[in-house]
Amino acid sequence: MRILITGSSGMIGTNLGLRLLAEGHQVFGVDRRVNPWTDRIPTLLQDLAIPQRDFQAGIGGAPYPLCDLVVHLAANAKVYELVNEPYRALENINITYNVLEYCRVHDLPIIFASSREVYGDIYRYITEETRADFSFTESPYSASKIAGEALIYAYARCYGLRYIVFRFSNVYGRYDNDLTRMERVIPLFIHRISRGEPVTVFGGDKVLDFTYIDDCVDGIMRGIARLSRGEVVNRTINLAYGEGNTLIRAAELIGLALGQRPEIIVQPVKRVGEVSYYVADIRRARELLGYQPQVPLAEGIRRAVAWSQGEQVV
Repeated sequence: MRILITGSSGMIGTNLGLRLLAEGHQVFGVDRRVNPWTDRIPTLLQDLAIPQRDFQAGIGGAPYPLCDLVVHLAANAKVYELVNEPYRALENINITYNVLEYCRVHDLPIIFASSREVYGDIYRYITEETRADFSFTESPYSASKIAGEALIYAYARCYGLRYIVFRFSNVYGRYDNDLTRMERVIPLFIHRISRGEPVTVFGGDKVLDFTYIDDCVDGIMRGIARLSRGEVVNRTINLAYGEGNTLIRAAELIGLALGQRPEIIVQPVKRVGEVSYYVADIRRARELLGYQPQVPLAEGIRRAVAWSQGEQVV
């Protein structure tokens, strides 16, 4: 298959692109930055947040090759940063509009990367896909993902768009150490603990569902195959591990993998816009995709730490 990946220079995009190439697919990436980890993914540098009207070739008339399916990962993705810079949430909406128009003009199916953030932090114990209550939106980032989902559902009804929406949850692992661009919690903790520096947890009782990158990519690959064959169409699916862990436990596991005792500073309250409890209901992923995550947090952190230390991790 010929797969277009937006956000191909990010952590998920890089791992997915390399997996697709390894399995014999053709991959074309679009991103506004050069991939810092590999040059194996052919990538067009383009800012997809700029409003466009021409989609006959590629977005904005750019020279895209022919493709069979789009995986749309591109987004400004750090929740707290978008609280401080909400214009970046509007960029996310613009990006998704451009990608959807490209899919509409070329009659392409799309896989859209949404987020567990759409569930908010009020009915946080309910994670079955139909139970998201958008009136409890926590942040501009979650609002941008809600808007992206709404656009997809509208395009499906008005234009026959074929889609799968995946709601990801705290994906971590290989190709996730670009802290100058984005401080994700797992690589940030690895960076600090490995140097003997303290780490800060905002909300000691915060529980999240961490998803190792190989499980995430496996779910996307299953989605690509089933969407392209018309077996799973127009469904919204949680894609996570399905188990909750505190950030304190994550920090302790990183310390264990590094052979260090981490200094953990616990702030009593969460930061504005952040979700404090989420564990995914992944029954739909299992039923529709045959998805079965393989990497629990302790093993995933062992692999993430080993990769960050330059070891080859299978």
